[in-house]
Amino acid sequence: MDLNTLRHSCAHIMAQAVKELWPEVKLGIGPAIEDGFYYDFEKKEPFTDEDLVKIEEKMHQIIKKDEPFIREELCKKEALNLFKKLKEDYKLALINEIPEDKVSIYKTGESFVDLCRGPHLKSTGEIKAFKLLSVAGAYWHGIETNPMLQRIYGTCFFTQKELNDYLENLEEAKLRDHRKLGPDLELFDIYHQEAGAGLVFYHPKGAILRTIIEDYLKKEHTKRGYEIVITPHIMQAGLWQTSGHLEYYKENMYTFKIENKEFVLKPMNCPGHILIYKSKTRSYRDLPLRFFELGTVYRHEKAGVLHGLMRLRGFTQDDAHIFCLPEQLKSEIKAIIDFVFDTMKVFGFNDVGIELSTRPEKYIGTQEDWQKSTQALADALRERGLTYEINVGEGAFYGPKIDIKLKDALKRKWQCATIQCDFALPKRFRLSYVDDKGKEREPVMLHRVLLGSLERFIAVLVEHYKGDFPFWLAPVQVEIIPLKEPQIEYASQLRQALEENGVRVKIDLSTETLNKRIRNAEINKVPYCLVVGEREAREGTVCVRKHREGDKGSQKLPEFIEQIKEKITKRVA
Repeated sequence: MDLNTLRHSCAHIMAQAVKELWPEVKLGIGPAIEDGFYYDFEKKEPFTDEDLVKIEEKMHQIIKKDEPFIREELCKKEALNLFKKLKEDYKLALINEIPEDKVSIYKTGESFVDLCRGPHLKSTGEIKAFKLLSVAGAYWHGIETNPMLQRIYGTCFFTQKELNDYLENLEEAKLRDHRKLGPDLELFDIYHQEAGAGLVFYHPKGAILRTIIEDYLKKEHTKRGYEIVITPHIMQAGLWQTSGHLEYYKENMYTFKIENKEFVLKPMNCPGHILIYKSKTRSYRDLPLRFFELGTVYRHEKAGVLHGLMRLRGFTQDDAHIFCLPEQLKSEIKAIIDFVFDTMKVFGFNDVGIELSTRPEKYIGTQEDWQKSTQALADALRERGLTYEINVGEGAFYGPKIDIKLKDALKRKWQCATIQCDFALPKRFRLSYVDDKGKEREPVMLHRVLLGSLERFIAVLVEHYKGDFPFWLAPVQVEIIPLKEPQIEYASQLRQALEENGVRVKIDLSTETLNKRIRNAEINKVPYCLVVGEREAREGTVCVRKHREGDKGSQKLPEFIEQIKEKITKRVA
């Protein structure tokens, strides 16, 4: 028995419980998913929290009865007649979508029947630990013009301990939610009704955090032989016709007209980098040519899929495109892999998962080029000694890709780095270089990001660290608290000395009590507080308090500066 079978069976039991409680409800689909399962229902009244409790109680009764899962095969005509009698309209629609003449159904209890491929457990009694979690709206087949159904989410594990651990993790995830912590820490907000959904506003602290990340990226890319470029936010639609994006992604693109010409608000940076490559004749001696851009892009995402900084309509990618000789391809891929791992380590992520995504059903280019590019990615991973999963059919329309997903403090996977190998766009744009014999050849193109969307990566950082960033990333590293007004001048001197040594400093000039100001600094997760009174001003010292550790005693300012400069240099907490 595997976990997916367990969870799929639990979804079946949930549907049976719902039908027993509300016989008029119509059934949608109920698959297992990564962290559990769901089932879609058409019900006139919304499910309430009290309803979920009732459903759970009914599920426990079904499980206690240890009812067998009985599988039967029917021809499509028989299945249609059966579900027509049951008035299950969505099941009828599903049957009509099945190309085969045979379909399978599963029965439990006295009368519950579900259209399902399976597999299922032998009986309901094998379910030991489950929990219903939430209710959400979901369009049938995910299409907005279809009816809106109610989706009940749940999870299921082999043991109660596994379930308890998961539920504890969920509660911890709520405490780490960047959508709450971001505004609370005055980093960003994304809910300005006047501006529109899916757009982020960085407040000063958030802008500092983002700038630290951007400065690191620019420095590291320059060190590794990349050249920084900047491309326009709008370009003519014909460019996207050539690239293929207009055909494959038009529903996610913002288009508009200027002087009777159609333009696109760029959803990707690659065509702009291609135009820079085409701006002059390139020699084989120029390659590899690596262009890097912190490029802001815009995608027409539906309101229902927007999610904090994780899914926006406007975001910035640490995007690069490498134009190289075919024989340079593997070494460039390995260099990118090394760059990804070095970068993840700097930001405190040491655990990743890797997937190799292959040719999708709709693609451009030749099968031969797809085979060569897929092999180059696989060889690079193998030669770096990395294990990976094959993600069949999930490549980009122009080439296969490696996805490197980091794991955060709660072991959740987040998509960040991507390496895509592309023979197709160089052909479409007629890119060339002159080889050592004076003949024109086509380069190979690599698309890649390290962090992916900066916004999503910042969200991951916030949740990974629970807003308590390592010292080098903290927007405010030191807060100075003068006890009384006469010490404000000394506090200003301290601030100047610290800022001259590259430290980000704030002085708390509020009239709150000392304990309240210290408490505020703790809530804002400032790494160090320097409390200065009359004695500190007289002796040239500072009273040091460290976040979560409290009073660390009195220190001379030069001693304190040397201590924290080392933290900045080594990028430690």
